[in-house]
Amino acid sequence: MSTDRQLRVAIVGAGPAGIYAADILTKTDLDVSIDLFERLPAPFGLVRYGVAPDHPRIKQIITALHKVLDRGDIRLLSNVDYGIDVKLDELREFYDAVIFSTGAIADASLDVPGVELDGSYGAADFVSWYDGHPYVPTTWPLEAESVAVVGAGNVALDVARILAKHADDLLVTEIPKNVYEGLKASPVKDVHVFARRGPAQAKFSPLELRELGHVPDVDVIVYPEDFEFDDGSLAAIGSSNQTKQVVKTLTDWTLNDPSTFTASRRLHLHFLHAPAEILDTDGDGKVDALRTERTQLNGDGTVTRTGEYQEWPVQAVYRAVGYFGSPLPELPFDDHKGVIPNVEGRVIDIDGRPVDGVYCTGWIKRGPVGLIGHTKSDASETVRNLVEDSQRPDFASATQPAPAAVTDFLRERGVQVVEWSGWQLLDAHERALGEAEGRERVKVVPREEMIDIALGARRD
Repeated sequence: MSTDRQLRVAIVGAGPAGIYAADILTKTDLDVSIDLFERLPAPFGLVRYGVAPDHPRIKQIITALHKVLDRGDIRLLSNVDYGIDVKLDELREFYDAVIFSTGAIADASLDVPGVELDGSYGAADFVSWYDGHPYVPTTWPLEAESVAVVGAGNVALDVARILAKHADDLLVTEIPKNVYEGLKASPVKDVHVFARRGPAQAKFSPLELRELGHVPDVDVIVYPEDFEFDDGSLAAIGSSNQTKQVVKTLTDWTLNDPSTFTASRRLHLHFLHAPAEILDTDGDGKVDALRTERTQLNGDGTVTRTGEYQEWPVQAVYRAVGYFGSPLPELPFDDHKGVIPNVEGRVIDIDGRPVDGVYCTGWIKRGPVGLIGHTKSDASETVRNLVEDSQRPDFASATQPAPAAVTDFLRERGVQVVEWSGWQLLDAHERALGEAEGRERVKVVPREEMIDIALGARRD
């Protein structure tokens, strides 16, 4: 980089991946100026809008992310929607490099007949609703007495627990008023979770699984006939303490006496059941049942379908089979993997050539797998390659590198940019709402209300 000015870097996406990348970049030897873009009026991504409200320990990640942005050496530009408010060629006028960290917020597909029926929902959409995401409707159709959740990971457990839990037991959390009212009116009595493989292949975390057993007035029911352990299962139990804990918790539940199940709601965990079809038995276009096919373990932890079917009368089905990335304007996209094609964070075009000055990190880079530690190592790899590329004499390409240039551009476009000081106003407002009710915070849901508060334009 043959220039005396600071290297200008834009990071698109202010969730953990983007904030970690910004933090790591500030700790390199580069003289760098970083702007962090976010399409929502609030930062923190899936930690704010993808973690169940009754998991405050996980939400403590926000505390660490907050400290990074509170230092003042990274500029936050929220409420700026990439592809609408600003495009890649425009960003390249203001920045020498752009890192995309937009995550994966869509539901992965479940290829079974009937998935399009009324009452068949993606878990990601439901999570966004109960987390108060401003881009989803404020109401949710909670009309089913019996519900099926398809999946064997923590998102499936979150969805099942929120559906089964009594709304009043969520009042200690940051749950928005509209979500509380929706859950309060829910007539649900039974929530069934279906896993295609066995207990040793479940991707639940031990802590999250154990929490199910402590939900007030909800019985957790497992079925001994679902507990099959092949050589692959035994190997997994022997090699992973996490798997061992999950299996122990599940196995302990098989010893519970059914006569002790007296709760008003029941959460059923089924293993070795693969979804086969979502049924509309009366032809009204709505979910009436889920048909599953029994599976058997093959000896290596994989399963084979047996041709033995069972129908479960349910009025709603939630698909919690994973997240999937979304394509971004002006960028290549792998429709099969749901990621931006890249080599160690360097974005590549259709011919496999690096796109100069364009990078990615997080789930949009590697897919929606892994924990926070993986996100940090992802960011380190991407930043390391950006730093290496920045040593090229022709690397600096911004024609308008002054920090004010991009904000002037957005202002001229009528974009209501929410900076860190604006988030602090919104944060304080939500905390004040919570304090009035003895809670840590109550989320503001409507986007325009969030913006008004953040910009100091609210009229109480």
